[in-house]
Amino acid sequence: MTQTADVLRVLIISADPLARAGLDALLAALDDVTPSGHIASVDELPAALSVYHPDALLWDCAWSPEPLSDTLLEIEAASGGPEERIGALPVVALVPDSEQAQSLWRAGQRAVLTRSVDPATLAAAFRAAAAGLCVLSPHFADDIPAVRSEALSAPIEPLTEREREVLQLMAEGLANRAIARRLDISEHTVKFHANAIFGKLDVQSRTEAVVRATRAGLIHI
Repeated sequence: MTQTADVLRVLIISADPLARAGLDALLAALDDVTPSGHIASVDELPAALSVYHPDALLWDCAWSPEPLSDTLLEIEAASGGPEERIGALPVVALVPDSEQAQSLWRAGQRAVLTRSVDPATLAAAFRAAAAGLCVLSPHFADDIPAVRSEALSAPIEPLTEREREVLQLMAEGLANRAIARRLDISEHTVKFHANAIFGKLDVQSRTEAVVRATRAGLIHI
């Protein structure tokens, strides 16, 4: 694969060597995400950032020897904490169960996926996290009260099947022209659907639309 400036470079953090190898192979097979390197411990992160220069971090939490909240603080301290969020690296966490998902969400981690996530979803999650969006596997949504209450707090006018398709492709980062090619419709029609989506979700931008739709369970990333 020929790497371009649009490819997101991801540093893998996992204490298990087999998990590191598997995640490395998974990322290497994607078109717009590639592994920049991997480390076994958060202690190695400061040096690894200087060596690998990643755009994002993939954290396999199943093998974390420390409390997840403590490890997350260490990651944020090394890559740019909440007080430096503009310059912080997006972190996508992989967890084995709902208990760990809840623990991370309470600690402030806003990109949490199951360890069984498929490659396409993982790639979309990195793009979403890099854009500052929240990413949560649907499997965990009902177990996190803040997500559930927000999803139910304001009713949303139902989207048509085509509007859902356009919204899903927006969440994957596609521009209007690319969406038009993917769905075999005109760019003008894409803009028409986008305006309808914004109106139904009561938002003003793509980012707001994707955030609200994801939290409401209308789309999954």
